[in-house]
Amino acid sequence: MIGNLFTLKQLEALIWVADLGSFRRAAAHLNTTQPNISARISGLEATLGVTLMQRDAGSIRLTEKGTALLAQARRVLREAEALVETAARPDLIDDSLRLGVTEVVASTWLRPFLRALAEVYPNLTVELTVDLSRDLDQELAAHALDLTLQTAPFSTPAGGQLDLATYDYIWVAAPELAAQIGPAPDFAAMLRHPVLGHARHTQAHSDLIRHFDGTTAPKARLVPSSSLSAAMNMVLDGMGVAVMPRVMVAGALADGALQTLPAAWHPRPLQVAARYHADRTPAYVARAAELARDCARSFDVEDRKNLSHP
Repeated sequence: MIGNLFTLKQLEALIWVADLGSFRRAAAHLNTTQPNISARISGLEATLGVTLMQRDAGSIRLTEKGTALLAQARRVLREAEALVETAARPDLIDDSLRLGVTEVVASTWLRPFLRALAEVYPNLTVELTVDLSRDLDQELAAHALDLTLQTAPFSTPAGGQLDLATYDYIWVAAPELAAQIGPAPDFAAMLRHPVLGHARHTQAHSDLIRHFDGTTAPKARLVPSSSLSAAMNMVLDGMGVAVMPRVMVAGALADGALQTLPAAWHPRPLQVAARYHADRTPAYVARAAELARDCARSFDVEDRKNLSHP
């Protein structure tokens, strides 16, 4: 038997050093010390009698044998996880999930998702990042995140992807400003006021620029923001009109803090997806993506109306 030759922790260290390219980053992810990670790798190399990686001036490069054994190590850990699942003991999954979400997720169904995740994996720690989808994309590509709940378009590939939801856009304003604009406004009337909304480089912002550049309407005074919540506060204070995902403003519309502005054109609907590296991540990451899909789909109209606005 080979059960006493090497440990799952040694294989885990090999995987994270390879994925993160650093003993220091692997130690931080696994909540241990860099010397401990080095000892695990050295012990595995000594047991197997092979050199797994070359260490040159702070950089890590897998040897040919290390690359081959890395694939085997992933399979061993997946099988160990399958054993736990077969035993119906998800509570034995004691790990950290590095989760990245966009603001539209954070402000709507993130809480029920985190509750559902905690029920299935009570000992799983979630390290949460809320950021623009473009930045989440880059962090996922760099293996700094395990799972992203983000909005299209996606600039980097991911082996695992589940479509979660589609959210349409609406034009809104505070009641006083909406009264000034009138009940049947054209874009000329709306564009006398600043247009608050998404950050630059987002799909909605690009759609706005393309649309208004191609019309005879007055030039729009676009006021992009990296925080939709901050933009929503500005529109609540009557500082301009806004084009927002309907799901984010449902609560404010329900209690009369905002009003819909009829408009003939809107940006393309917002597409939300769960994305992860299927060939690298543990099985619980794929399960978390499925839970996200369930929460997004069960987030119904009444939930949206009960959202409290900032």
